[in-house]
Amino acid sequence: MAVHFKQAAIVGVGLIGGSLGMVLRGKALADHVVGIGRREENLKTAVEMGAIDRYVSDPKDGVRGSDLVILATPVDTYERHLKEWAHCLEPGTIVSDVGSVKGSLVERSEAVMPPGVHFVGAHPIAGKEKTGVAEGSAHLFKGARCIVTPTKKTDPQALERIKRLWEETGSILLTMDPHLHDQILGAVSHLPHAAAFALMIALADMRDHRLSSLDLARHSGGGLRDTTRIAASSPEMWRDIFVWNRDNVVPLIDMYQRALDELKRLIAAGDAAGIERIIERAKREREKLNDPVAVAT
Repeated sequence: MAVHFKQAAIVGVGLIGGSLGMVLRGKALADHVVGIGRREENLKTAVEMGAIDRYVSDPKDGVRGSDLVILATPVDTYERHLKEWAHCLEPGTIVSDVGSVKGSLVERSEAVMPPGVHFVGAHPIAGKEKTGVAEGSAHLFKGARCIVTPTKKTDPQALERIKRLWEETGSILLTMDPHLHDQILGAVSHLPHAAAFALMIALADMRDHRLSSLDLARHSGGGLRDTTRIAASSPEMWRDIFVWNRDNVVPLIDMYQRALDELKRLIAAGDAAGIERIIERAKREREKLNDPVAVAT
C-alpha cells in the first residue's frame, strides 16, 4: 500500500522541495500540499507547476495540521526553523529533510521535537547545479540514491513511512548512520564541489592577474565545462554544507592537496613514468564509476 499523508508542508520550495511536491501531488500521496517560503514569485511558480496547492509566508500557519513536514532549506536554518514552529506540530507528525549534511544536525533536530513528533533524516542525491522550483520535475529522483539516516531515537513507523515516500519517487534507498553519511558524502560530493569552486577561482585569478588574454568562455572546451559544471551551484547552500561538515571536508581537502602536490612534483621533475602511473590509476578509478552497480552517485 502506498504511503499517504493528510497534509504535507514543504519548507523551502526550491528544486528538491518543489520536485518532491510534484510527486506528492501527482501520485496523490498527500491530500494537500502547502508550500512555505520567502519569495512569493517562486511560490506562485510552484503553484503553477503543480508542486503545491497553496503557499504561506508564516511557517506556523503552514505546519499546523500537517502530518508531514519537509525541511528543504539550507541546513544552517534547520534549528532556527524548528525552534520557531515545532511546538505547533501535533503528535504523530513526521518531520524530515533533504539536506546534504546529517551528523549533528540530525541529533539537534531530534532534540527539539515535541513529544510524539518524529524526525527522520533523509538525503536525496538528485540535485542540479541550477536551483529553484522552475528547474524541478516529478522525475528528478527516479533512479537516484536517497540516503535515510536513522538513529537509536528514530521511530520505526516514521522511518518506514519516509522510506516508502522516497520509494514512491523512484529513488534507490540506502540506510546509513548520520555521521558515516557525512564522511562518505564529504568525499564523493563535498570535496568535488570544493575542487570545482577552487579551480574556477584559480582560473579567474589567472585571467585577471597573469593572462589578460584568457577568455574562459571562448577558449574552454568540454574538459573545463565537465570538470567545473558543479561550480555553478548555490553559494548559500554550499556555504552551509562546508561549515556544517568542516570536520570531514578539511582533512579531505588536505588529502586532495597532497595528491596535487605529488602530481606537481612529478611534472616538475619531468618524471614521465611517474605521471603516467598516476594518470593510469586515476583512469581505472574513474572507469569504475560507470559500473551500474556502483553505490555512490
